[in-house]
Amino acid sequence: MSNQEKKESFIQGTLILAGAALIARVLGLFQRVPLEHILGVTGNAAYGQANAAYFMLLTLATAGIPSTLSKMVSERHALNRPEEARRVYQAALIFAVVAGVIMFALLYVLAPYYAARAQVPQSAIAIRALAPALLLFPLIAMIRGYLQGRNIMIAGGVSQVIEQIVRVATGIGLAFLFYYWGYSEEKVAAGATFGAVLGGVAALIVMITYSTRVRRKDRITARKPGSTPTEKSRISYGKIYSDIFKLSIPIVLTALAVPAVNFIDGSLVKPLLSGQVGSLEAENILGILTNRAQMIAGIPPILAIALSQSLVPIISAAYAKGDSEHLTRQVTLAMRVSILTGAPIILALGAAAYSVNGLLFSTREGSAIVGLLTVMTIFQITMMTSNSILLGISKANRSMVHVAIGIGVKLAANYILAPVWGIYGIITATGLGFLVITVLNVLTMKRIVPFSILGSRWVGFLASCAALGAGGYALNTASNNMLLPLLPDRLAFLITCGIVGLVVVVFYFVLLIALRVVKRDELSSYPAPLRKVFGPLMRLQGRPRSKASE
Repeated sequence: MSNQEKKESFIQGTLILAGAALIARVLGLFQRVPLEHILGVTGNAAYGQANAAYFMLLTLATAGIPSTLSKMVSERHALNRPEEARRVYQAALIFAVVAGVIMFALLYVLAPYYAARAQVPQSAIAIRALAPALLLFPLIAMIRGYLQGRNIMIAGGVSQVIEQIVRVATGIGLAFLFYYWGYSEEKVAAGATFGAVLGGVAALIVMITYSTRVRRKDRITARKPGSTPTEKSRISYGKIYSDIFKLSIPIVLTALAVPAVNFIDGSLVKPLLSGQVGSLEAENILGILTNRAQMIAGIPPILAIALSQSLVPIISAAYAKGDSEHLTRQVTLAMRVSILTGAPIILALGAAAYSVNGLLFSTREGSAIVGLLTVMTIFQITMMTSNSILLGISKANRSMVHVAIGIGVKLAANYILAPVWGIYGIITATGLGFLVITVLNVLTMKRIVPFSILGSRWVGFLASCAALGAGGYALNTASNNMLLPLLPDRLAFLITCGIVGLVVVVFYFVLLIALRVVKRDELSSYPAPLRKVFGPLMRLQGRPRSKASE
């Protein structure tokens, strides 16, 4: 296989994983909509708190190690050392089992203590119902990493989608069943969280199926006449674990940024706000934040990060080759694409937050919480994209330090801002933490790559966003004032969401072209989906200008 074919295969595999992650993320996000309607105040708080604790421990148990395993397996197969690759894989599986048992035991045993400290003791049963998933997902992650190292990307993609389908279907099914049987809110929440365990079982079956096929194929290849016999690997598990952790620990700690922030809020919202608004209202706000606002705010990063992630393998290759000019272009493009693709969804959802909230959920309260957290997502997008770039240019250690600083800022800002602005102070602290990480990442990147995200075009971009945000909010208000007296509420909200979304997104792209935030001569470097959007609008810029004039 030529270098070009390898590059194309790598990029294609990245796109397969990004597409699967996109589908899985959408399925996972919209699981919360029907659940929010039946869980009630306590149930929503318990469900959100259980997921925050679970994802924090799951990240510690898996993040970073599968990608490190993939790299180590790929390198050893390239050097025709398959036995050594198998031993690395065996070591990873042993680690997965041990880590899964430890994390399961921690979550199960400590659930009542954590729930009591976070002032939602009813969440203990939901946390314990979710805990067995930690026995499965470290194992799934290691098999996924091994198969990626063998360049079998489709296995991870299929398992992610199957897992989410089963998780959503069984979680919602069990929750509704418990609800109609008259179970308490916390037991209904436990039924919903147990869907993750069943989703994990489905994903593990898929991964074992693919792994068995690979093993069978390897045996057939080894028996073929003329095949080179392989020596038994003598590499020690100690050496393997040393290599794995050296590479993966920075990735693990970097990946903690979002789970850690959600865990902090799930743990502190009620203790910080109970004195201001009362225990019941603080619990209600916790449910709104975790099951409404975080769900809506999770939408904008999906496309932005999937598109920018597709550029990371190219960035890694350019850095490895020392091609500074190409590296500068790709780093600029990755950051630019993440911002330009995330902004219109943020603007549309933020401007129509009241209508989105009314359309999807059981009440209209908390719309401002949904809107503000969605706006803060722009800093999450830039943080995650810049973290990926630093990983691509072998600066994961710096990214790890920046994430630790950002989480520290978030935690401190919670205590400083919550007494002043309540829940809005906590959300502002989230944006501040992500912004600090982004700024530190960008400063580090600039020391290596002399890039500029938008340069002088920031004025046009920010003016477009400000105009569309204000205009979208005004249009949302006007549409609701006109339609709510005439139509059923949800139908009116649906129509308003459609109008605001269409107007904001269409005019966003028009303004980017008209104000020359996106230029004709750079369009060919953008990912294909963006070229299809921007291409027909380029006539708004008139005839092509010379570079000197731009």
